[in-house]
Amino acid sequence: MSELNNPKTIKAWCMYDWANSAYNLCITSAIFPIYYNAVSKSAALARGADPAGENFRISLFGWEVSSSAAYSYSLSLAYLLVAFSSPILSGMADFGGLKKRMLAFFAILGSMSCAMLFFFTSANIVYGLAFFMLAAIGWAGSVIFYNSFLPEIASEDRFDEISARGFSYGYAGSVSLLVINLIIIMFPGLLWDVQGMSQGLIAAGTEATAAMEQATAHYKGLSTRLSFITVGLWWFGFSQLTLRRLPKEKPMGKINGDLFKKGYRELTKVYHEIKLLAGIRRYLIAFFFISAGLQTTMYLATIFGADELQLSTDKLIITILLIQLIAIAGAYTFSKLSARYGNIYTLMGGTVIWIGICVAAYTVTTENQFFVLAGVVGTVMGGMQALMRSTYAKLIPDATLNHASYFSFYDVTEKLAIVFGTFAFGYIIVLTGSMRNSALALGVFFIVGLLVLRGIRNFKIHVG
Repeated sequence: MSELNNPKTIKAWCMYDWANSAYNLCITSAIFPIYYNAVSKSAALARGADPAGENFRISLFGWEVSSSAAYSYSLSLAYLLVAFSSPILSGMADFGGLKKRMLAFFAILGSMSCAMLFFFTSANIVYGLAFFMLAAIGWAGSVIFYNSFLPEIASEDRFDEISARGFSYGYAGSVSLLVINLIIIMFPGLLWDVQGMSQGLIAAGTEATAAMEQATAHYKGLSTRLSFITVGLWWFGFSQLTLRRLPKEKPMGKINGDLFKKGYRELTKVYHEIKLLAGIRRYLIAFFFISAGLQTTMYLATIFGADELQLSTDKLIITILLIQLIAIAGAYTFSKLSARYGNIYTLMGGTVIWIGICVAAYTVTTENQFFVLAGVVGTVMGGMQALMRSTYAKLIPDATLNHASYFSFYDVTEKLAIVFGTFAFGYIIVLTGSMRNSALALGVFFIVGLLVLRGIRNFKIHVG
């Protein structure tokens, strides 16, 4: 067992949140979705689509598929692959002392896949979606092994504080890189010779204004693609700080060709332990429903603003930045509240606020109302994410060495919740024709989660 509460080790652990959160913000939320929409539209127009259309279709292996559906399905498939493979990988990592190497593998897979998106254009949609999926697999896979180190580097009384610090590092780091990338994209002349290209177009017979617009658009696209490389380098580079300081692991037994079988045994052992631990069972059920609502809100908030309130891209970017920055304070606030009132009571209070957010989203009609709502989302998003992770760490039996296996069940629950929540959100839109109804329906998930949380108060969690 490594030394607990070592400041350097804790800082290094938190730095992985700083490293990989750039993927979450730049790839899944802000830059890549906008670029993907532009590229898929360009590909559809090249195949003769109606320029006035809204739901452009792309060709995938001969199938005609809606571009937005292809994006959603790719993300869902990536999470499902992780959900089905991570438990056995976690069992192997626990038995073989491979958590650190597994973390390194998935971090490299994710970061390099982000960088490879630089080559994604309208001519290779399948290529882009493939590396988008691999990046998602790298992120989701690495987080399992990253989270599992928390009980090995800190004492239980510091779980909430350190988990909150990690998420705060993540929000701050991702915003820092996003701002850098947005400056490069919005002002392409900082890196590229925009004027020179426009002069060349003018010499070739293009009207001056049109030449400048064409040159600017070209280099903005190039700057956008460059941002994918910066995410990959950021993720890979800062993750090395984490990997260098995390404690070395000792295998439980001899590593040989039976590692898969022994990993499976470790996994089944943890599964049977969880069946007997009522606190963890109840918590995972509550976590599933709360995550279905929370994660769906995170992924689809910008789409809601664009479709229901017709907000421009720059205002949506401002909203994303607002949520991230406020989430830093939210993470620390919830950590302080949990120290005073206990984890479960604090999570219950946050869940009640989420129910109110769902009701408010149904009624919001103006930009200012949306920005206020985004601020509230940021506060509870940061706090709830950090506290849910540390609460689960507290529920894990003190004597166990199978931390990766325990956290694999946590991660599988979260990924399945995302698939369930996003599917339900979309299905209600199809049934009712309104995204507002879907937002209101998410409140039902939080209500169920709240009711299940009430039954955990008497289990192994400090309640103040």
